[in-house]
Amino acid sequence: MIRVLVVDEELVRSGLRLILEAAGDIAVVGEARDGAEAVSAVRRLRPEVVLMDVRMPGTDGLTAAGRLLTEPRPPKVIMLTTFDLDEYVHQALRLGAVGFLLKDTPPRELAAAVRTVADGQAMLSPSVTKRLIASYVDRAPSRAETARRQLATLTGREEDVIRALARGLSNAEIGRELRLTEATVKAHVSRVLAKLGLANRVQAAILVHDADLG
Repeated sequence: MIRVLVVDEELVRSGLRLILEAAGDIAVVGEARDGAEAVSAVRRLRPEVVLMDVRMPGTDGLTAAGRLLTEPRPPKVIMLTTFDLDEYVHQALRLGAVGFLLKDTPPRELAAAVRTVADGQAMLSPSVTKRLIASYVDRAPSRAETARRQLATLTGREEDVIRALARGLSNAEIGRELRLTEATVKAHVSRVLAKLGLANRVQAAILVHDADLG
């Protein structure tokens, strides 16, 4: 069972619990109404995945995400949002959140997203996440130059992989495009993240967009 903590207003929490527990392999082990409760609940319940709204009364989701992701054994954090709050989600991704979901995500996709992040993958939807990251990245010259210098440390093949990753492709899709096995792609991704000092694929995609190479 994948252990999940849901953080949002009561009505939304109830709906998310029903959807997730109907999946059969997901257990909602706790709920919280704001960021402060979420941090306490994570320390007590040790969920694998946290679904958390960005804007809440009291401690907001962004502040809570920053705290959770510095824990010794941090959970995978997925932010819940609506289109008018996307700039907050971008900040959360920079902090290390593995992705985000829109609140009108269909039930099947919601459960699939939880399984994806629990399996160690980031939520990087080509149709939504990539576009929003690109829209809200601060491309100040100093940031772009710093990002380009970081990427210059990669080999040609590693750069091919990170560019494809930034387009939202899965390991299997990158393998087909670059004519590599999926295992080889996975090894390249791990090496790239380690070399660049990044926590996950989403941060790698942001770096590519910072460099204006996406």
